[in-house]
Amino acid sequence: MTSLVLTITETLRYRGAIGQWSWVLHRLSGLGVVLFITLHVVDTSWALFYPDLYVEAIATYQTPLFTIGEFVLVACVIYHALNGLRIVVFDFKPVWWKHQQKAAGWVLIGTLVILVPVFIGMFGHVLRFYGDPESKVLGIGEVLTAQLPFAAGIGAAIIGAILFSGVVGIIRPERSPAERKAGVKAKGSKLERFWWSFMRLSGLIILPLVFGHLAMMHVIQGVFDITAANFVTVGTTVPNGTGTAVEFVANRWNYLIGPLAIWRLYDLALLALVTVHGFNGLRLVLTDYTGFSPLLKRAAIYLCVIGAVVLLALGALALIGTIDDSMKKLAQEAMATLHQ
Repeated sequence: MTSLVLTITETLRYRGAIGQWSWVLHRLSGLGVVLFITLHVVDTSWALFYPDLYVEAIATYQTPLFTIGEFVLVACVIYHALNGLRIVVFDFKPVWWKHQQKAAGWVLIGTLVILVPVFIGMFGHVLRFYGDPESKVLGIGEVLTAQLPFAAGIGAAIIGAILFSGVVGIIRPERSPAERKAGVKAKGSKLERFWWSFMRLSGLIILPLVFGHLAMMHVIQGVFDITAANFVTVGTTVPNGTGTAVEFVANRWNYLIGPLAIWRLYDLALLALVTVHGFNGLRLVLTDYTGFSPLLKRAAIYLCVIGAVVLLALGALALIGTIDDSMKKLAQEAMATLHQ
């Protein structure tokens, strides 16, 4: 806790170079992206498992609160990606770190340059949706209530991780500082070197995947268009006949280019890389601020493992499943009921 307080106070009073603020923004933007990944993977899996709940989830995304959140999310993704690229380049060529302050400035400029046309494109979808008198928008109370299961799930995962950490601490007593140091030298350093390399390599691979996803799902065809009847699903030649988000997902995942379900493979790669990258980043952040307590540090690691495993399993099961006509019909009925 002391390290967290120190980070906050020193960041607020810091009057030095832009590098400190780049570090803070990188962490904050990364945390925002991890939170969205969690919501997004769970929600999208509902297209297969609970079509009616997926209809409700998309309806919450089509509200002013989540519209603002979408703009913030896109800004976080773009900044985090560009700043991550800066880190990778300088780690590859350490002699260039003397230019890190100037590079951090270019990252901010690059983020703004990309955000201007992206926000213009996104804002067009917003104006079209809210300007249509037939558009139905949920109230703030309904939106907040819909998030309670997520909050409860995250809370349960945190409590479970702490309890499991406590049990591990009882079964395997704490080692002395000298033993811990020796263990880190023997095993921890090799593992951390692996994760260091993974974060940089995966970050490079993720860049085109994430930018492609943002372009398709936020600019070309935003969240407001995926429930537009007869609107051709982005990345396919298939119209969304029912005008439901469930059919939108089905059209993408069932679309074939030759023998390949190209968007299933694309989303699978995105799921695997972003989830592991994101939760390992979360692990690094949480363990930075729980080092004062072996119990909490272990719990932080277990929490990240739990989160990554659950999302990977849930997302993979959804991707290999089949959305049939009965699910689309259920989604239509749910939409009609939701907007009565």
